[in-house]
Amino acid sequence: MNLYFRLIWLFLWRIRHCSGIGFLDTSRLSFRALPFDCDINMHVTNSRYPAFMDLARTYMIADMGLMKKFIKMKWMPIVNASETTFIRDIKPLEKFEIETKVVGWDEKYFYIEHRFVTPRALHCIVHVRGVFVSKGKQVPITSLVAEAGYVGEPPELPPEVVKWKQFLQLKKERNM
Repeated sequence: MNLYFRLIWLFLWRIRHCSGIGFLDTSRLSFRALPFDCDINMHVTNSRYPAFMDLARTYMIADMGLMKKFIKMKWMPIVNASETTFIRDIKPLEKFEIETKVVGWDEKYFYIEHRFVTPRALHCIVHVRGVFVSKGKQVPITSLVAEAGYVGEPPELPPEVVKWKQFLQLKKERNM
């Protein structure tokens, strides 16, 4: 239930106060680890991270100034895959920030990196692969990038994302 409150807070307050970032810039969204975000081990439960990332990606789109445009065009983001590396735990009541940025794209997918950080340290790194869909069809990446106002070559994907893409392809081939 608390994520609904956070979603409402995001739309009613935070999105109105976006700083405005470029397509490849880092968006930052702060939270506090509330008791119901934590498990019996007294840290943020692993299942809560994807929900926080949904909010962070929504905020990033708004921070880029693309929210109204994408809603008007009925573009909906869909996560295709994600990989998570937990480094250290986030304690109850600890403030943390999610740094979110587009790290690149290929002919079919865009790739986003989330970093969960506190003044103490880096806690978690997540890579997400996704697409946008409209009317049941995938929005071409070239259209997405053009609507975002980005001009230029795609950035080189980080080496860990390149290896992850290869792993996802292998997984797909072995299970077809």
